[in-house]
Amino acid sequence: MARKLTLDFLKTEAGSGTVLGFAALAALIVANSPWSKDYFGWLKSEHVVQLGPVLLELTVSEWIKEGLMAIFFLVVGLEIKYEILRGELSDPRKLATPVLAAIGGMVAPALVYLFFSTAFSGPHAGWPIPLATDIAFALAIFAMVARNLPSSLRVFLLTLAIVDDLGAIALIAILFSSGVQMGPLLWIAGLLVVGALVARWKKIPAPFWVLGFGLVWYLTVQAGLSTSLTAVAFAAIVPVQDRRSDGQSPLQEAMHDLHPYVAYVILPLFAFAKAGVSFAGLSLEQAFAPLVIGIALGLFIGKQIGVMAAAAIATFTGIGRRPSGATWLELYGVSLLCGVGFTMSLFIGILAFPGAVDSVEQVEVKLGVLAGSMLSAITGATVLGIAAGRRKKLVEPDADTGAS
Repeated sequence: MARKLTLDFLKTEAGSGTVLGFAALAALIVANSPWSKDYFGWLKSEHVVQLGPVLLELTVSEWIKEGLMAIFFLVVGLEIKYEILRGELSDPRKLATPVLAAIGGMVAPALVYLFFSTAFSGPHAGWPIPLATDIAFALAIFAMVARNLPSSLRVFLLTLAIVDDLGAIALIAILFSSGVQMGPLLWIAGLLVVGALVARWKKIPAPFWVLGFGLVWYLTVQAGLSTSLTAVAFAAIVPVQDRRSDGQSPLQEAMHDLHPYVAYVILPLFAFAKAGVSFAGLSLEQAFAPLVIGIALGLFIGKQIGVMAAAAIATFTGIGRRPSGATWLELYGVSLLCGVGFTMSLFIGILAFPGAVDSVEQVEVKLGVLAGSMLSAITGATVLGIAAGRRKKLVEPDADTGAS
């Protein structure tokens, strides 16, 4: 069951990456078309939602960031919990190499960013941006070019990306949680504790889970806290134990029901809202601003160095093992794909440099993330394509020999 759920996850993520790519491309086209003013105006337009005494007024951009992306982080939290208890992260023997590679893949990009931001007097606040890996994009590219490669590489990439997500969530909690209102925060803590205790002893119907999540989300907005954090905390209280009636746990059911909507609706909409950058009036100075260079090189250079160095150290010291059946060239190709930051990098960029979607900092964040992710994607796909071609040539002579 655990393997089937992981495979279903991989298929959905790989398919979602293609849709994400089209959404990002559409955003760039619209942002540089006659509809550019309408596009940015729509993102800045405010909309009110009122349910009885509850009233919220946010811009479209904020509704996507705080509303829809909360569901994304809920699913991320569910996936992390499942993988730790039942899936790929439940076996310590498989964990060492991808976990160390993920840590290396977070430390090195931060150092690369800080080096260039210091050298060129750029803002230091952007160092967390190149730390993340976009699992949907990375898996989609891997699926397209790595058909002849060992499945262990795909599992390695998935595990590394999950640990990356954990690191990103921890950074959001540590760096972007200042000025929080304690009243709503205490209510959130109380609701989560009560929910965890009740779920342990009683079966909670699905509508009550939805109502509980909605209430926690509203209180999070009132507290001034990033909804991504409480979404992950809420996921932690969803039971993973199977029900006696149908043999499926609430966690598995929620993952199965929500994941397609997150993969094919929420993330593409986020990409469409956040990837749009107008090149009209863009100067060469802004295109090569320290913030742009730091993010782009952090993703492209920092990620590959960090992942490969940590994987090599883990392998040669005996702490971990290289993915079974994989060559160093194939592992290098995967390390390049880890530099495809996109969704999570853009999200962290919004937190690191809050402001309008077309502000100077946001434009530079988008340019850096797009440049670094594209360089990583193209180079990674090329290396994996070469590796797959070599493996195919090795297999074909053996097949011919066997036939003769």
